[in-house]
Amino acid sequence: MIKILFICHGNICRSPMAEFILKDMVEKQGIADHFHIESAATSTEEIWNGVGNPVYPPAKEILAKHGIDCNGKRARQIKSDDYENFDFLIAMDDNNLRNMRRIWAEDSKQKIHKMLEYADENRDVADPWYTGDFQKTWDDIYRGCEGLLNQITPQPRSQKANIH
Repeated sequence: MIKILFICHGNICRSPMAEFILKDMVEKQGIADHFHIESAATSTEEIWNGVGNPVYPPAKEILAKHGIDCNGKRARQIKSDDYENFDFLIAMDDNNLRNMRRIWAEDSKQKIHKMLEYADENRDVADPWYTGDFQKTWDDIYRGCEGLLNQITPQPRSQKANIH
């Protein structure tokens, strides 16, 4: 079982989008039973009296536009034991990385990564909270999830052509 935790600031836009995009990808590939995928926040801004806010409506809308349901998802904050409980801790941006390192000062098992590393890009996932461009965020996350899956799942062997 491969355990992945996507992390952003509030866990209402980017990280839940990544969670549900990747869940959709592995489901469509028939490999969902090999994965445990979640998302979490570095802050408590979207958590009130122990209850997290649901996915932000425009993020929920873009997921629905692609046939992905995220109903029931509520924000949660990262915990120190997440380091041991997950194989990959994937941040959406440099600020998330900095905040994650406050909880996990060391990354001896090389679990902490930035989302777009998997798309061979050295930049942050566009933050729709500030830009309002949820399509750009979708595009960034989709590319990152594709790259992550390509890196961590075995590639099918190409069939050799019969040569007569």
